Amino acid sequence: MAPVLVGTAAAATPLVEVSWVRFALALLVALALQVAVNYANDYFDGVKGVDTPDRIGPRRAVAAGLVTPGAMKRAIALALAAAGLAGLGLAALAGWELLAVGVAGMLAALGYSGGPKPYASAGLGEVFVFVFFGLVATVGSAYAQDGTVTLVAVLASLPMGFLATALLVVNNLRDIPTDREAGKVTLAVRLGEARTRILYVVLVVAAYAVLVVLLVVTGETWVLLPLISIMLTWRGVLLVRHAPLGARLIEALEHTAKGQLAFAVLFAVGLVLAADASSGAA
Repeated sequence: MAPVLVGTAAAATPLVEVSWVRFALALLVALALQVAVNYANDYFDGVKGVDTPDRIGPRRAVAAGLVTPGAMKRAIALALAAAGLAGLGLAALAGWELLAVGVAGMLAALGYSGGPKPYASAGLGEVFVFVFFGLVATVGSAYAQDGTVTLVAVLASLPMGFLATALLVVNNLRDIPTDREAGKVTLAVRLGEARTRILYVVLVVAAYAVLVVLLVVTGETWVLLPLISIMLTWRGVLLVRHAPLGARLIEALEHTAKGQLAFAVLFAVGLVLAADASSGAA
């Protein structure tokens, strides 16, 4: 939800009347792909034996025997179909070039844990999350509204990418012991516990630092509104810095997710207000 909301707000200038139909379709694409990648991760990690009883975190459906592998495969197909149908509708309204972006997103969803060489095990999961749930989702949502790629939309996509990646980092930090044992070589496994904790903090700090760049570019202090969300994300930072590997990091994941959503809502409001202020000054 976060990057679609921010991307739409980045395009919401006085010259662009927001299409709520396009917004809804972009949101459906993003949500369906998010569901698909989580279903796919559940399926592939379940059938490959990556998820074991020793794993700390919410139960995985396939590994726990709650859902059969066949049923999960059908669920993945349905989620991808929903994303595809919404994407077709969005492309028909905003431009057929968006189809290429949608296909890339589907392949990325399946390639995270699936295939002979899943990119999550190559330490590239964070890169793909940054690209697709940061740059692509945010800039793509803005493009769906106004048909252009603007500097503001690109800059706005960076915090979304940093915070989405931070979510994956804390998730993989928690799973370092079980992932290492199962042979799933995530970036966290490669970096080790200490450096993964540092990476998380750097990502969160970078998300807020981009706001200063946006302030310089736009000249509007409204873009600093997301600073209020620090109250939520800071709790995640403290836990990642000091909590031992284990269940406490699930709490850090929760604070990071809430902080990301609060950041996005405040950011969207700030972008719209900044655009209105710039228009009034002009």
